[in-house]
Amino acid sequence: SRQRSKSAFALPPAQHPADQRAEMKRGRGGKQAKLRMSVGCAVATIMNCADNSGAKNLYIMAVKGVGGRLNKIPKCGPGDMVLCTCKKGKPELRKKVLKGVVIRQKKCWRRKDGVFVYFEDNAGVIVNDKGEMKGSAIQ
Repeated sequence: SRQRSKSAFALPPAQHPADQRAEMKRGRGGKQAKLRMSVGCAVATIMNCADNSGAKNLYIMAVKGVGGRLNKIPKCGPGDMVLCTCKKGKPELRKKVLKGVVIRQKKCWRRKDGVFVYFEDNAGVIVNDKGEMKGSAIQ
């Protein structure tokens, strides 16, 4: 069994990180913890742009908050922020690195209550640096 130190910096037994079994994503910069889900969009995925900003589709270049590992492709799911480019759409949006948030994925994931959820397409919206949508509506 594991020996716990008696120093002043040790956490109480109920709050020790090794005893917490919740599968949550950590290191989100002050945001709430995000529950674990099956991620369905990898780097190089082309997804639909679901807002009215003028972009037709988005190409995922990188995923924010995902650490690297040799030969492992970063993946993302609904709610994750990505770096993306617009491949089709208004000329002022194309050929620029944009920030976006994934809002739909085809890959099913299981909720805590046992329900499996999935959408008919992969889609995202363009956001600014603060996380506010560029468009005004989601289609």
